[in-house]
Amino acid sequence: MAAAATSHLVSSPACRRHRRTLTNHRLSQNPVARIPVAPLKGAAAGPLKRLQLRAAVSQNTAVDQQATAFKHCFSKSRDGFLYCEDVKVEDVMESVERRPFYLYSKRQITRNVEAYREALEGLEGAVIGYAIKANNNLKILEHLRGLGCGAVLVSGNELRLALRAGFDPTRCIFNGNGKLLEDLVLAAQAGVFVNVDSEFDLENIVAAARIAGKKVNVLLRINPDVDPQVHPYVATGNKNSKFGIRNEKLQWFLDAVKSHPNELKLVGAHCHLGSTITKVDIFRDAAALMVNYIDLIREQGFEVNYLNIGGGLGIDYYHTGAVLPMPRDLIDTVRELVLSRNLKLIIEPGRSLIANTCCLVNRVTGVKTNGTKNFIVIDGSMAELIRPSLYDAYQVNKHNNIICSLSYKIDL
Repeated sequence: MAAAATSHLVSSPACRRHRRTLTNHRLSQNPVARIPVAPLKGAAAGPLKRLQLRAAVSQNTAVDQQATAFKHCFSKSRDGFLYCEDVKVEDVMESVERRPFYLYSKRQITRNVEAYREALEGLEGAVIGYAIKANNNLKILEHLRGLGCGAVLVSGNELRLALRAGFDPTRCIFNGNGKLLEDLVLAAQAGVFVNVDSEFDLENIVAAARIAGKKVNVLLRINPDVDPQVHPYVATGNKNSKFGIRNEKLQWFLDAVKSHPNELKLVGAHCHLGSTITKVDIFRDAAALMVNYIDLIREQGFEVNYLNIGGGLGIDYYHTGAVLPMPRDLIDTVRELVLSRNLKLIIEPGRSLIANTCCLVNRVTGVKTNGTKNFIVIDGSMAELIRPSLYDAYQVNKHNNIICSLSYKIDL
């Protein structure tokens, strides 16, 4: 089995001249260390283990403000080699400590965030909440936090990672329909937003608020029953989904929140439609339903200021140059609805911020044949990239003139 992949950030053409070893930091060095943070499960006491990775970091952090398109930052040059920005991938391969590894473009991550930030201009108080489940690499998280992103969390350990990376807890949202009591206690202590997903979830949030001695800012996750027209595994906003509150149950939840004024403060409404969405009108359909729910909630005396429309903007997996919606297209479909209710918008992008910024770099270990097929065997495996073998996901592979769909081992 191949060793676990390491990670490398590339930020400029001069990266080969400016390398430094990246290390983890103790939790006590975190800016929010005054908040009690439970250690990661299985972590031994004492200093954290040093990461086995190197990053190429430029002293010049200037970013081309015009380059905000969601294009892929990897390209084949005239010399036949693959480049990340202006850095030859083979040169990075020769300098790393371990292979295979993930190679990221720091500049592309920045460009992607800038695209969302520019799209949100004119919407005061908007939050770009990065969905940590898309990529939980600590160095990536720290960079996104430095760019002003909040964090979207679906587990206790993601919450701990967000705090460790220095995210502002008041710009973090804790999602999920199976949140554990101990994780909710940490969320209450830290002051993050918490989405209410079910009756028992609300009961656990109330219990966590009492244990922490803090009032929790909550959003009601409402299932709008909108078909996102995506793979059923990643559709989360239709009536058959396990996520969210059915609209006919909304009044019960409003009454429950009213009955716990010392534990809960209702501040917003949330929905999430799915992933890989390529038709932004679907977001407008959902937002139109959501603002109507917010009108009803406000009529009962709640000061609701946030509308969270989730994430799920699709990306160009096939690298065919397909015309896909950009962040501005998404935001413009809901802008007037948000402004009409004087709401603060929360969005939860994940793969659209990170997917086009990285590649898994492998080395060919040998070639074999079974008599009818030839196989190129690489040092990577399911341990580094499980998606193709898990649900037959398409993954483009590039090496000089070889471009093919990847499924576990490359079959040519």
